[in-house]
Formats: sequence, structure tokens, C-alpha cells
Amino acid sequence: MTRSVATRVLGVIAVAAAAVMVLLALWVSPPDVVQGDAVRLMYLHVPSIWVAYGSFVVTAAASARLLWRSRAASPSSGSATAMRRLDRIAGAAAELGVLFTALTLLTGSLWGNVTWGTYWQWDARLTTTVLLFVTYLGYLALRRLPSEPRMRARRAAVMALIATVNLPIVHFSVDWWRTLHQEASLSVGRRPEITGEMFWTLMFSWAAVTVIALWLGVHRFRVLRLEELAEEEAIAHLLEERRVEQSVGPPDDDQAGAR
Repeated sequence: MTRSVATRVLGVIAVAAAAVMVLLALWVSPPDVVQGDAVRLMYLHVPSIWVAYGSFVVTAAASARLLWRSRAASPSSGSATAMRRLDRIAGAAAELGVLFTALTLLTGSLWGNVTWGTYWQWDARLTTTVLLFVTYLGYLALRRLPSEPRMRARRAAVMALIATVNLPIVHFSVDWWRTLHQEASLSVGRRPEITGEMFWTLMFSWAAVTVIALWLGVHRFRVLRLEELAEEEAIAHLLEERRVEQSVGPPDDDQAGAR
């Protein structure tokens, strides 16, 4: 029920891009002089955290906009609809961010086992990334707590903005502290550490993973809307049952005695 012509086209593009990405990463791009074939994990590891960053930024932007619109004591129907749309955008983007952060941690642990000799170190970059992951898991859990929809959306939006504070800490942790994690291969204002086939494979991998994330995000946004409709239908059904009970009224004494 979440499919459309646009999402089908986007899905085909995502599958094709993923196939080309695998081809470039495993066969076209050469092994690294130091890391050997382990460097191929970079083509999934780095784009995953980039997409996670972008997803969390979208969550923060939608949450800030939602809080701005919710300033009115009794928003109009159009404003309320816009708020619910913003809440769905924030939720869908956060789910994507959590998914790709988990993928980042998984590929990073595999990479660390090859380069460091261990799957995990309480390194500044790794520790702050885990904290980011857990924080947004808490955000998603908060969204599931039973509450009035407008109040729940406001609380989740506030938590989303608080969680965003960790994004620059994660990103700049390798610059601020001595860590095992290498510095960023690509950074604004600094000469790229990689060139040639590696550079272009990484760029294509970023584009491919972004398209995949967009495809997943559109479907998740629509699923959240379907969940809202199901919740509204269930509430309407309960209200109708209550109205029927009130219209029938309690049984009189004669009927009670006959029973």
C-alpha cells in the first residue's frame, strides 16, 4: 500500500546503483597499500555514517519546524495536519539514521578487527557513535509511548533537538582527542586523503547509499501515515461503541428482574 510509480522507479534506481557500487568496490577499486582489501569496507562504512548524519539533521529540522508551528494554543486544522506531517518526517528520518548508524558500527567493528586486531575499543569516535545510536533509540522509544498525539510529537521534537548536540561531537572527535580511529578521508577545506578509483568509488557509493536511504525513507513515511490512520480508525470505533452504549442506556428494573 506504500508503493507508487515514483517509488518503483526509485527502487529500480536504488537496486541498479547498489549493484554498480558492489562492482566498483570489489573489482574496480584497487586494494590499499597499507590496509589491503580491508579498505573495501570503507565504501559502505563511510557512506553509512554520512547518510546517518543527514537523516538526523532532517529529524532536527523537522522537529524545530514542528515546535515553531505548535506555539499556538489551538492550531488550525491545516497547521495540525502540517505538524503531523513534520512529525512523520522526523520519525522516518530518525529510523533511517538509527539503521545506518548500526550499519556503521557493524562495518567499523569488522574494519577494526583487521586493522587494530580487535572488534572494539573504547575509542572516542566509537564511544560517541554508540552514544548517538542509543540516544536515538531512546527517541524512537519515546515516540511509541501512549500519549495525546500533539503532546507526544512535541516531547519527541524536544528530545530530537537535544540528541542533535552529539552530531558534531561524533564528527570532530578524531580531531579533538587522540584516537585510534583515522582522520576523515574527505573533509571540507582539506586535501582528500584518497584519489583515483578509490575517490570516485567512494563518491558513487555515497550517492548509491543515499538513493537507497531515500527509497526506504519514503516507504517508512507512508507506513507511519498508515499507522496513524489505523489508530484514528480504532479511536473512532471505540467512540462509536460508547455512543451506542449511551443511547441504549442501562436496563430498567423489570428487565433486570426478568433476567
